[in-house]
Amino acid sequence: MAPTDRSFARRAFLTGSTALAGAALLGGTAHATGHDPARPWPRRFGLPDGFQPEGIAIGAAPYAYFGSLANGDIYRAALATGRGSVVAKGLGAGHPSVGMRLDRSGRLFVSGGDSGEIRVVDVRTGETEKVYDVGGTFVNDVILTPGAAWFTASFQPVLHRLALDRHGRPGAVETLPLSGDWEQGPDFTANGIERTPDGSALLVVNAFANGGGLMRVDPRTGTARAVDLGPARLPNGDGLLLRGRTLYAVQQWQNAIDVFRLNAAGTEGTAVARITDPRFRIPTTVVAWGDRLYLPNARFDVEQPTPDTEYDAVAVDRV
Repeated sequence: MAPTDRSFARRAFLTGSTALAGAALLGGTAHATGHDPARPWPRRFGLPDGFQPEGIAIGAAPYAYFGSLANGDIYRAALATGRGSVVAKGLGAGHPSVGMRLDRSGRLFVSGGDSGEIRVVDVRTGETEKVYDVGGTFVNDVILTPGAAWFTASFQPVLHRLALDRHGRPGAVETLPLSGDWEQGPDFTANGIERTPDGSALLVVNAFANGGGLMRVDPRTGTARAVDLGPARLPNGDGLLLRGRTLYAVQQWQNAIDVFRLNAAGTEGTAVARITDPRFRIPTTVVAWGDRLYLPNARFDVEQPTPDTEYDAVAVDRV
């Protein structure tokens, strides 16, 4: 079985029932890609066969980065053309790349899934700069805040905090226990993570509590409070993306993105739309560029991926 089959098969069962400083950092702007302005940017583009994508990240230039569950490779694609290549080799089988975020200096912060790793990759050189072993947990998703990168742990009621200095360089990792309204399920629980619109707290998907929803977590104490989303539920909630007060929540097995309007503190939200598309094949995470959202299709319904299994990414309009 593939190195993450145990965790992702379990995840499938449970859910199925940042910017770079400039274009020079990434090798060019949209114009430098050779894109013809008269030709629309693709709304779908292929990823390498057998890649098994899950996470996606984007910076200040129109390039998307995808992480492989198969071997941890990082693939970069130009949004203008859909063409790309592997820019950083992973650590091999047993070291998947799951959630990812990109900082201004070209550092990619990577969640290592059931390897129990947090990794920092320089996408300019392809080098893995740091590897932290937080052990005994599934490191799922990540968000960057001033002074820290925060990681969810899907099988434990904790968050991992990687300290960042004023230049964004990583330091030590600390573990923050979750309390308050947090309910840890018997299996896969925490998933996507974001900040509240006012930046005062963290938002974390809890796939178990109250049928699935959001928790607002105080980053100083770990105290969690359920976000009031009215009748909406996120039993299949995965990646989160905040733009202003609009929160996009990917519901992987529903092949949908649920859209919420939050208050500033992130204590309440109202469902305003659901985005669906026939090209969705169990998308997991989402990023934005201009008026589009980009998502990788993880295809978790393929029980035994092979080196020939096809994967792609798709773009839909923002609301």
